[in-house]
Amino acid sequence: MTARQGILALKKPAGMTSHDCVAKIRRIFSTKKVGHTGTLDPEVTGVLPICIGRATKIAEYMSDYGKEYIGEVTLGFSTETEDAHGEKVEEKEVNSNISFQKIKEILQSLTGEIEQVPPMYSAVKVNGKKLYEYARKGITVDRPSRKVTIFELELLNDEKELSREKPVFSFRVKCSKGTYVRTLAVMIGEKLGYPAHMSSLIRTSSGPFKLSECVTFEQLEKAEVPLDEFLFPLETGISHFPKWQVNEEVEAQVRNGSVLEKPKELEQSPFGVYNEEGKCLAIYQFHPSKPGLIKPEKVLAIE
Repeated sequence: MTARQGILALKKPAGMTSHDCVAKIRRIFSTKKVGHTGTLDPEVTGVLPICIGRATKIAEYMSDYGKEYIGEVTLGFSTETEDAHGEKVEEKEVNSNISFQKIKEILQSLTGEIEQVPPMYSAVKVNGKKLYEYARKGITVDRPSRKVTIFELELLNDEKELSREKPVFSFRVKCSKGTYVRTLAVMIGEKLGYPAHMSSLIRTSSGPFKLSECVTFEQLEKAEVPLDEFLFPLETGISHFPKWQVNEEVEAQVRNGSVLEKPKELEQSPFGVYNEEGKCLAIYQFHPSKPGLIKPEKVLAIE
């Protein structure tokens, strides 16, 4: 049987880590060559692209995707994890209704390039240790701030006011790699003058993969069609790269990992090199020390 190859757009359930999902996919697809493209917190649901077989070779190029989420903010208290699953750290009663116009203005002020301090409960490393390892021991360390980009930030409520009795509202955000949406929820609360936390979060897209295209574990386990039919081709995962199509003669050189002359039409690197059948053969880059030449960054073996 031919080994399964491709990208699975998984609708990740709540309560599972990304590593849990990989382990389950290995069992369902009966293969060890499985890898995810960036973690989702256990309680976050939604789009988790998973690479299978030959597609694991491009997983690293998929971690830089922009993402889209639908999040929910609850005002009135903050938590140590910045979401609904941590211990309360600060509480303040919301004593009056809040105009949604004011919230819209705050969302607008947080659009564009902003700075965030990663939460203590995160996988960011400081001095070789992940922050959550410090946090679990009750240790707080200084975290370097990072610049991220908020491309779009839209309020999803259409009433005039946020009720003080139920100070909960939702937003949709398109953001760059590295954005902590939990932290964004806290920042919105701070600008409103209240402690806040992210009470729910769904990832609705990751690069070219949309929630509407995702499959669940249940669908995979009950499938009456070959599992390959649930997979996107490897090429979908690098569709954001420039493409260079080559003839059979150059294809043989690419398969051997040869250094080649730079095609005049290519202005960006890295890029995908494709054969005449539309299969990606390799990821190439401009040669760092020899202008006018290109070299392979990764050869993607095709049977």
